[in-house]
Order: sequence, then structure tokens, then C-alpha cells
Amino acid sequence: MPTCKIKQLTKLMSVACGAGALLISGLAGAATTIDLSYNGAPDADKNAVHLFASNLKKLVEEKTRGELELKLYPNSMLGEEEQRMEQVMNMPSLNIASFAGISPLFPEIYVSAIPFLFKDFDEARRFFDQGEYWKAAQDEFYQRTGTRLLAVVEEGGFLAFTNNKRPIRQPDDFKGLRFRAMDKSQVALYEAFGASGTPIPWTEVYMAMKTGVADGQMNPPMYIILGSLQEVQKYLTLANIQYSDQFLVANDQLMASLTEEQRAALTEAVEEANQINRQSVESKVDERVQFLADKGMEVYRPTVEELAAFREKAKPSYVTWLQEQNIDQQWIDLALQDVKSN
Repeated sequence: MPTCKIKQLTKLMSVACGAGALLISGLAGAATTIDLSYNGAPDADKNAVHLFASNLKKLVEEKTRGELELKLYPNSMLGEEEQRMEQVMNMPSLNIASFAGISPLFPEIYVSAIPFLFKDFDEARRFFDQGEYWKAAQDEFYQRTGTRLLAVVEEGGFLAFTNNKRPIRQPDDFKGLRFRAMDKSQVALYEAFGASGTPIPWTEVYMAMKTGVADGQMNPPMYIILGSLQEVQKYLTLANIQYSDQFLVANDQLMASLTEEQRAALTEAVEEANQINRQSVESKVDERVQFLADKGMEVYRPTVEELAAFREKAKPSYVTWLQEQNIDQQWIDLALQDVKSN
């Protein structure tokens, strides 16, 4: 779908966009329209990314008294991950990117996904809100791409394992199973447990589970429900594997074009929308797990000892994989030190 990327102008002009046109003006009272693209359905109950986007739109427009307007493009309407990143690097716009969008430009982002890095929401939030790793990541990302990482957006809690063969209570239970992987980092994680991982696009996950192309996958409860995976998966293990997040990216030309007051309002709106998301995501975890149980999934919560066994097996293997990707050890050390300080 074609779109218009619009920055503030000092004179009246007309911008053609597909079959229609937007008339914008630099005169008092005219609004500047900013495109915000992301993946997932425009359903705030099922898609936490859309909840964030819709709240951000409302808050920005309120705080700027209509000077800025956000136009939302859910469901990857403006392209898949890498296409949307190209757009936000080259046009004044906003994009909420997953690891698939960030990692080709900044593979060091995988460091923040070290398995079992955080024991709960509070640790994960402190890591991104106060940690030295994330400050350095924001600076480096800007140097490489000319875009700014404005926020870490929670998208559904912590990842859990599901499969259709047997309950997973310890690492050995993975042996011989085939798992859908979101990216190559997840392939490395499954292999650490003795399973195999195959990258499968999200749009194909349901059918892959149904036909036995893969035995299992991992996602937070929100995504399991969003994808109706409870229909094709029997066992759910709440292992708190990884913190589930995406990243709000802003074009620097856009930020520079705003007035000081508008930038401040946008920053405040991002922070407030993020807090709303955090409260919503955390409050709904138990409700979503119960929904899956009611739908017939067998839910297992590992003991402290079992979680330790998962961690001891996965963490060193994943760190080795990071090193094999030529990710400098300083990034790994920085992240691990932040968690230790937590």
C-alpha cells in the first residue's frame, strides 16, 4: 500500500497519496501526520503492540493539541520487518520493529534475549530503563542507522514452550522434538536442549503445528491465543524463557523537524503509553494462561530446580552462539553486569 511520509512545512502544499490527497499546511491549527507501522492485528485485547500504538496515538494528539497526528498501519500494511526498517531509516516516520527488523542492522540486540536472563518483569524493566547495555545499544544503533530507539514495547509477557508430543519439565524432554523457530537465535536455543529448530514465518505456524511439520514452538500466552495455537498444541510449559518485546524506532529527520515542545510531548506520550502496556500485559498473564487451560492445554509450571536446569543448559550455549556471530564480548559482559546489578 502506498503512503505519504509528511513533515512540517512552511507553506501550503498538496501531497498525492494513492488515489487521494492530503492537504497540509504550516499555518496555525494544521496537523502534521506521522505514519506508525507495526505487525499484528488492530485488536488491543489480543495484540499488545496495537494497544501501545493506539494509546500512543491518543496521547500524542492530546498532548500536542492536535498539532501532531499519528496514522496507524497494523498488520505489516507497509511491508514486512526489513522493508519497514528501510522506510523508517529513509522517511520521517515511526516503526515498531521486532528482532527480525532490528537484528540485520544491529545483531547485538540478540544479547538482550539471552535465555532466562530475567526472573521477572521488574528485572527486565530495570534492565532496559536503567542498564548500561541499553544506553550503549541506543547510541550504537543511532550511529549505524540514523534512527533512534525510543522505547522497548512489551508484547505479551515471557515466552513459554508449547508442543504436541509430551510435557516438557526438564531439558531432556526436548530430545528428538522439532520446533518452529522465529529466528536463528531460537534455533541455537533448541539445539542446546537436544531438539531441532526450523525457521517458520508466523503466518505459517498454525498449519505447521497442525500438519506435524513442527512439534512445538515458543511464544508468550498472548501470541498463543492470537494464533489459536491451543487448537493444535497440547502442552504448555511456563518457563519464562525470554522477555517478549519489540522496539519503537523513530526517524531522526522526523525528530529534528519537530519543535522542542512537540518532541517533549512525543517523549512523554511514549513513556505513558509504555506504562499502560506494562500494566496491561502483566495483569493479563494469569488470565490468558487460564484461558489456555480452559481450552484444553495441559499447563506446567517448572519448579525452581527445573528452571535452574533449563538455565544452566541454555545460557552458556546461547552465549557461545553469540560469540560465533562475531558479537563483541563487551556487549555480553555489559548485559550480564546489568542483570547482576539488578
